[in-house]
Amino acid sequence: MAKCAHCGKKTTFGHSRSFSQRATNRTYRPNLQTVSVLEQGLLVRKTLCTKCIRTLVKSA
Repeated sequence: MAKCAHCGKKTTFGHSRSFSQRATNRTYRPNLQTVSVLEQGLLVRKTLCTKCIRTLVKSA
């Protein structure tokens, strides 16, 4: 299962609701991207959610 390497965000489950309010199962997937991150002087490829990518850019 895909998971953010920084915050651990992963797929969650819920229901789709139609007009008649019938509940069918669905998945909510995080927006995961593969990025190269400079970590202790080395470039490391990590799978991060876009929220974590934004906070890494803001702190740099």
